[in-house]
Amino acid sequence: MRHVAVIDIGKTNAKVALVDLEHMREAAVRTRPNVVLRDGPYPHYDVEGLWSFVLDSLTVINHEQPVEAIAVTTHGATAVLLDEQGNLALPVLDYEHAGPDMLAAEYDAVRPPFEETGSPRLPYGLNVGAQIFWQMQTFPDEFARTASIVMYAQYWSWRLSGMLANEVTSLGCHTDLWSPPARDYSSLVDRLHWRKLMAPVRRASDNLGPLLPEIAAKTGPAGSTPVYCGIHDSNASLLPHLFSRKPPFAVVSTGTWVVSMAVGGKAVSLDPARDTLINVNALGDPVPSARFMGGREFETIMSGREAQWDEADQESVLRKGVMLLPAVQPGSGPFPALRSKWVPAEPANAGQRTFAASFYLALMTATCLELIGADGPTIVEGPFARNSAFAGMLVAATGRPVVADSAGS
Repeated sequence: MRHVAVIDIGKTNAKVALVDLEHMREAAVRTRPNVVLRDGPYPHYDVEGLWSFVLDSLTVINHEQPVEAIAVTTHGATAVLLDEQGNLALPVLDYEHAGPDMLAAEYDAVRPPFEETGSPRLPYGLNVGAQIFWQMQTFPDEFARTASIVMYAQYWSWRLSGMLANEVTSLGCHTDLWSPPARDYSSLVDRLHWRKLMAPVRRASDNLGPLLPEIAAKTGPAGSTPVYCGIHDSNASLLPHLFSRKPPFAVVSTGTWVVSMAVGGKAVSLDPARDTLINVNALGDPVPSARFMGGREFETIMSGREAQWDEADQESVLRKGVMLLPAVQPGSGPFPALRSKWVPAEPANAGQRTFAASFYLALMTATCLELIGADGPTIVEGPFARNSAFAGMLVAATGRPVVADSAGS
């Protein structure tokens, strides 16, 4: 097996890439925005638009180079409710919708403690348990039709293979649904009688079966093409390093969310009030983690005016002591109660603004790494791996080497 089609659905953009495993490069890439629809009972993802994009992309990519396998990775904090016929019982909720907060007190009365799940209490639908609880209470007739609950990556694997599954990296990312110490569903799942609805748990690397015949006929890959179970996107960044590096080390997965994960780090007590949590890696092991919405924050800071910075911009920012203080996206991250401000003044020059914003993101990341006891080198994956100002400040702030992983970018 050499050419694998990777379906990567992030919070902001979706991508289908043909990955050449021999040379570890993307041989072909197609992208589109991940659109949130505003019709229906609440904001929800355009899953049919994404499905058409996936099928079209597989068709085009397979025409260029035969696809030998298909794997899926998606953002977390998303579950899909399916009825007996495999249709959506309810639209797939956008986790930034505030609806679940309307039942916050009721949900807090039934959710498990942090010690059981490693999930901090998060706003909106960032705790998947809060999403499902709100849907169950607010739309009881529709929820009553639910026959299966699957996490987002496995929803797409199911549409491709016809096999229902769940998987621990998605179940274990601040959902309240999984207990890492028990390696099983949390007490919330049993308390609310959801266990019978949860699809069987499989490994991320499990072959769920061949591509459905009708999908193979439409897109071109062979009917025997295997579809793998799928994985949470941040854990997809971590997985190869688990096999190739000796602890301690940390991986920083960057995108809409910047997720820092410590492997073999120092013993620390995680503070759920600062958006630290326990993720679960693809082997089922707990991983101390911390996160903030760094990619979204960078877009907000720059307002579409990102520019290359030069030495003059760098010298000006450092000489004037220009800093952006947290938090651009309040309500999450290590400083959830703070609101951002520039000191001594916001730079008007776009290059200086880009340079100062890169420093801000690096200092936020360094704080996250400190909170989770990170030690050893820091591997940065995703868009920030190409930002030299970010990497330089991260080295200065942590005192540890930074490896920019271009293969993960």
